[in-house]
Amino acid sequence: MRTIEQHAQALADGRTTSRALVEQCLARIADPNGEGARAFIKVHADQARAMADAMDALRRAGREPSRHAGIPISLKDLFDIAGEPTPAGSRALADAPPAASHATVVQRMLAAGFVPLGRTNMTEFAFSGLGINPHYGTPRAPWDRAAGRIPGGSSSGTAISVSDGMAVAGLGTDTGGSCRIPAAFCGIVGYKPTARRVPITGVLPLAPSLDSIGPLAPSVGCCAAIDAVLAGETPSPPVPAELSGLRLAVPENVVLDGLDATVGAAFERALSVLSRAGARIVRRRFAEIDAIGPANAKGGFAASEAYAWHRPLLAQKGSLYDPRIRMRIERGERMSAVDYIDVVNARRQIIANFDASTCEFDALIMPTVPIVPPRIAELDDEREYNRINMHILRNTAIGNFLDRCSISLSCHGGGEPPVGLMLMRETMGDARLFSIAVAVEGVAGSL
Repeated sequence: MRTIEQHAQALADGRTTSRALVEQCLARIADPNGEGARAFIKVHADQARAMADAMDALRRAGREPSRHAGIPISLKDLFDIAGEPTPAGSRALADAPPAASHATVVQRMLAAGFVPLGRTNMTEFAFSGLGINPHYGTPRAPWDRAAGRIPGGSSSGTAISVSDGMAVAGLGTDTGGSCRIPAAFCGIVGYKPTARRVPITGVLPLAPSLDSIGPLAPSVGCCAAIDAVLAGETPSPPVPAELSGLRLAVPENVVLDGLDATVGAAFERALSVLSRAGARIVRRRFAEIDAIGPANAKGGFAASEAYAWHRPLLAQKGSLYDPRIRMRIERGERMSAVDYIDVVNARRQIIANFDASTCEFDALIMPTVPIVPPRIAELDDEREYNRINMHILRNTAIGNFLDRCSISLSCHGGGEPPVGLMLMRETMGDARLFSIAVAVEGVAGSL
C-alpha cells in the first residue's frame, strides 16, 4: 500500500494521473478472484472516471482544489450521497428515498478533490464489530484468506478496500470501534476522532451520543490528512513526538483480559520496543474502566438510541433485518427514561474521574482487539456470535464511552497474524495523539 502523500507527490510530479489511479482501483474491484463484489455494495465507476478526468484537467491548469485532488477513496454505505438511497448495509432501506444532499463529510472530501469509487459494505446498521453481513456477503480479511476470516466491523468493506488496493483510503464510522477493529484485523490504520470535531449531518445514526466519523488508511499520516479534511481544518503532516520520556499508561484491568497468545506476544513486544526507545511504560489499574460495564448494563446509549431511530422501520420491515442485529436494537425497548438518564449521568462522572486519573500520561496504550480474526464459519452459532462480538468491542468501546480520540496501528511482524496497537488520548487531544502515533509508527519496523 502506498500512502496518500506518495500518491499526491506522484500526481504533482506528473508520474501518474488520477484517471490511472482510478482505473487501477476499479480493476481490483472488478477482479473476480478478489473481494470487490463483497467489499462494495455499489461502484460509481462512470462518476469516478469523470471526476478523475476533471481533477487531471484542473491539475494541468494549476487549479487543483488541494494537493490530494484526484486520489480515489471509498465511502461506507452509511453516508448520504445526493440522489441515492442510504441502505446502511440493509435490505430494509434498499428502496429508501434518495438523499437530497451529500453528507457534510462527503461534501468536504469532494471539495478537496478526493474521488469516491463507491459505497462499501458494512455490518447492517453498523451494529456489530464483526463485519458479517448476510444480505450482501462478508468480505474476507487479508490474513489467511482461504480460511475465510472476519474483516471486523462495522466498517468492513472500507477496510478491505484499503488493504486490497481497491481504494487509497476510505471513510468509516466508529460508535464502539468500527474504524479501529477492521483496521486491526486488516493490517491498516484506523482513526476515531474526538466525536464533536467532525459533523455527523447526513450520516445514518447508530447512537448519536457515541457516533464519530474517521478514516481507514495505510498510515498514520494518511489518517491525519483525511481527518483534517473531515474536521474542516487545513491538512498538515503530524510532527513525530519525542519518544524519549513519553509517558504511556497500560491499563491492567479489563483490556488485557482474555488476550490470545498471538496478541499478547505482539503487544508485549511493542511495549519493549517503545521502552527501549525511551518511552516510560506505566502499568496501572483504572477504576473508571471497571465502572463502564455496570453503567451500560441495561443497554447503554447504543441500544436505546438505536431503538429510538429504528422503531418505526422495525414495525414496517422488521422481517428484513438480520435477526442478530434486530435483537440488539430491540434491547433498547426495555430501557426506561430513568435508565437512559442514569447512563448519561454515570458517563459524565466517569469521564471527569478518568480525566483526573490520566492527566499525568501522554496517552493510554493497549491492544486494539484481544484476539486475531476468527473464521466466519465459527460465528454461525448465535451464542458464539454474541460472545465474540462483545469481546472484540470491549477495548475500543472504552474510547467512545469516554469521549476520547483513539487510533489503531499494526504491531505484528511480517508473516504474523494481524494485531492492532491502540493509543488513546483525552477529548480534543487529536493533534497530540497524531504526533505520538506517527512516532510509534516510526519504530514499527522493530516490532
